[in-house]
Amino acid sequence: MLSIWLAWWMAGRVLRPVGVITETARRLSGENLDERISLDAPPGELKQLADTFDAMLGRMEQLVSAQRRFAANAAHELRTPLAVQRAAAEIGLAGDPSPEKVARIRAKLIGVADSSEHLIESLLLLAVSEQGLESTGPVDLAALAAAELAACPQEGLTVVRTLAPLTVSGDRTLLGHLLRNLLINAVRHNRADGRISVSTSAEGELTVANTGPVIDPADVPGLLEPFRRRAERLHTVGEGAGLGLSIVASIARAHGAELVVRADPAPEGGLTVRVRFPPTDEARTS
Repeated sequence: MLSIWLAWWMAGRVLRPVGVITETARRLSGENLDERISLDAPPGELKQLADTFDAMLGRMEQLVSAQRRFAANAAHELRTPLAVQRAAAEIGLAGDPSPEKVARIRAKLIGVADSSEHLIESLLLLAVSEQGLESTGPVDLAALAAAELAACPQEGLTVVRTLAPLTVSGDRTLLGHLLRNLLINAVRHNRADGRISVSTSAEGELTVANTGPVIDPADVPGLLEPFRRRAERLHTVGEGAGLGLSIVASIARAHGAELVVRADPAPEGGLTVRVRFPPTDEARTS
């Protein structure tokens, strides 16, 4: 009986702080994340646990702040094309417009609708890639890069390709989106008579580089965040929503790959993006 009582007493003493932590965690919300745990344990006892949990709360604050910022940016990006469509319909089609004016407004509305559809698809793709990979298989990344290059418009640009055999383990659809976003970004932010370089290596590295404006290296990390652009958005046809590189980063994370982005100096300018994939089972065996 004494042993049972001592075991019960010790278990209660050891688990009491965990109960306090659990109860505090249940009360946490977006409005009271600054609440901290108060334990009456002796000085020094459970300090490491408290510090760890405090760090977790700090991280939660950052995540909540980032989610709110993302939601606000997404709402703004979706609201703007709707406002443009409404204005075009109410003002452009007011009165008795000529057939020519109706045709111009129609083209404008279709262009804005296409932009909104692309934004929604990008947001869905970002959400899917953040969930990780449901299934994987061997993907010939060199062949996939060649196919995406053939489908990507490259008017006026010089394309240099060095596609060594490279097979990675992953989701072919998501990897296709990764390549597509890198190529679209390289074309959109290039210059007249510029250059795009695409290469794969047997060591597991995919590289896409482009000439273009000179970018401050300090601005590069921000380009990987959703809705971040180098310049203010003009809402013109074909303009991106600032999600391309954030989608690339998300897909790379889902595949356990390392993403390295470098701003190239003048006079070439532009970006060099490297995706280093982990070795496949076949590569480990060889």
